[in-house]
Amino acid sequence: MPADDDLPGTLQRSPKHAQDIYTEARKSAEAEYGDGERAGRTAWAAVKHEYEKVGDHWEAKESSGPSDSGAAGSRGSGKTEEGVDANASKAHLMDLAKRLDISGRSSMDKGELVDAIKKANRRASAAARS
Repeated sequence: MPADDDLPGTLQRSPKHAQDIYTEARKSAEAEYGDGERAGRTAWAAVKHEYEKVGDHWEAKESSGPSDSGAAGSRGSGKTEEGVDANASKAHLMDLAKRLDISGRSSMDKGELVDAIKKANRRASAAARS
């Protein structure tokens, strides 16, 4: 189980509740599956059920639940939206795009917004690591 300083950077910049969800889910998954990739995926899935990635950190979602079609099944498809709540309304995604200063957002459809938010999140996380 990771110590607090071993939490992924995006979680270190996120609410304590998100950190606790990750830590407890990871601990439980490691007891079940051992230390490894599957335990990590399980812990991230638990976080994504309650939080969405916004820039370089995680924020509580308006309502809990799977964040994308890959997370909706019992064994995800392997493809995720990287913490973007693709099941959120287009209005919510537009608001996030505005907060992240994504240009051209007014002409984007929902799928394009999700992709643009993912890219903005990656850039923000990379900048925070520097």
